[in-house]
Amino acid sequence: MACYEDSLVPDLFVLYSQLLLSSSCMLTFFCFLQLLNCVLRELLEVKDVNKNVLPVHLNGLLQTDDRIALKEITRQLNLENVVGDKVFGSFAENLAFLLEALKKGDRSSSRPVLFILDEFDLFAHHKNQTLLYNLLDVSQSAQAPVAVIGLTCRLDVLELLEKRVKSRFSHRQIHLLSSLSFIQYLDNVRSQLSLPQDFPDTKFYDEWNDSIKTLCEDQLVVDVLQSHYNSSKDFRSLQLLLMLALSRVSASKPAIKPTDLLEASRVCMVDSKANILHGLSILELCLIIAMKHLNDIYEGEPFNFQMVHNEFKKFLQRKSHSIHNFDKPVVIKAFEHLQQLELIKSMDSSTAKIQKEYQLMKLLLDHSQIMEALQKYPQCPTDVKQWAMSAFG
Repeated sequence: MACYEDSLVPDLFVLYSQLLLSSSCMLTFFCFLQLLNCVLRELLEVKDVNKNVLPVHLNGLLQTDDRIALKEITRQLNLENVVGDKVFGSFAENLAFLLEALKKGDRSSSRPVLFILDEFDLFAHHKNQTLLYNLLDVSQSAQAPVAVIGLTCRLDVLELLEKRVKSRFSHRQIHLLSSLSFIQYLDNVRSQLSLPQDFPDTKFYDEWNDSIKTLCEDQLVVDVLQSHYNSSKDFRSLQLLLMLALSRVSASKPAIKPTDLLEASRVCMVDSKANILHGLSILELCLIIAMKHLNDIYEGEPFNFQMVHNEFKKFLQRKSHSIHNFDKPVVIKAFEHLQQLELIKSMDSSTAKIQKEYQLMKLLLDHSQIMEALQKYPQCPTDVKQWAMSAFG
């Protein structure tokens, strides 16, 4: 999402907005920042823009507080010598001094400044949001021709802004959503892995590219790529997957096999919740299985502790010799621990008047995660595995 301010409507920013909107077809291949840089390169080819406009790039990952951000603004505007050892009473006073120093005469001849805030949401975590407030305040006032562009992947970024900052923001946003299809995604995989036509060894070039074509048609590979496409269309994560698969190529094994891509996918898509299951106690694991059966029986409807406990007791009655019969307070404690681990979550907005045993809960794991974790669980009792695999609890 791109957020911007241009109350003074400098010609630069009108041109920028038109270019940005007309460049939406590039969204399939460029992230926000790459798109912005592409537009800026086109703008800077205009003589008047190149001569007058001062772009200032700030990144929320680098400028972690307002003091660092102000130093970076001073550096990029080449005003270190002008500021010198001056002491300012506030951030606003310091920023006003910097903008004043850029003036060549009256306000109409002031040099426009384009502030680009990458990772915009991180600036909202600065103390009192002083940087955002002052930049947006200047852009709304008649102090100087200033445009502020914020780049973020968070759609809820406006909820992070304080009321006084929101009042300075025009609430104009451009949402850049990728329309990349799976066919295009697959074509990109093929082009990323294929060798260029000017590759010196023509024999290896033909063999390699033929193997890549065959690889991309393999059903196992298509399934792996479909899974990645569904979770993220980001090319950086795709390149990581392909790099891991390529790292398995050697002189004795000069081609990528479908199993290489499958193994790389397992490394890339490590399931953190499934890993948490490996560290649970047998009692907690049994409660998860009981919830799984309740999900199957009631088709995903919410459940409460009492229902889970009843399901667990049914299992104990059948297999009491393999599992210890835990007291109810111990089972409740285990249930609460699962909630703390965020493997289950409460469905009730207000739980003050509801007993713990009857608060509605939802399981945040699917069937495949539970079954995969059971296979890797150290010394899991056979009865517990059989119970998990049975059609009914």
